[in-house]
Amino acid sequence: MIKEWATVVSWQNGEALVECDVKASCSSCASRVGCGSRVLNKLGPQTTHTLVVPCAQPLVAGQKVELGIAEASLLGSALLVYMSPLAGLFAIGAIFQTMFGSDFATLCGALLGGTGGFLLARGLSPTLASRHAWQPVILSVGLAPELLRVDNDADEPRQ
Repeated sequence: MIKEWATVVSWQNGEALVECDVKASCSSCASRVGCGSRVLNKLGPQTTHTLVVPCAQPLVAGQKVELGIAEASLLGSALLVYMSPLAGLFAIGAIFQTMFGSDFATLCGALLGGTGGFLLARGLSPTLASRHAWQPVILSVGLAPELLRVDNDADEPRQ
């Protein structure tokens, strides 16, 4: 199970709207100067992902929840998104190479196969995303914001 903390935006009729912050992969790495990922992460917008998650327990805005998703569903979706265009690229490119015997035909076939694989992944993803096993679930719920109090009075002695 892959876990991530999220913040509740709203809760209505047994469904919680939660936001997860996008974390850059370079935040835990010691290589700062020569990291290409860090440069690319700075170029793009820092966004949040908003999800609707079923939850029978009433939640309040600002409350933290721990979300979980099965590893198999994450791997399956990654395989669909990355491998279907790649498989189409190689398969149709090889077929066009065999049929026409020219590099330009192979290039055209590879482009058609890659595009077809992308469209296949795009068409299958809503069907696969509707599966119950591929949905994130709430594993644990943190305290409501009004129940948590932090005192910053360091000058007062504790009794």
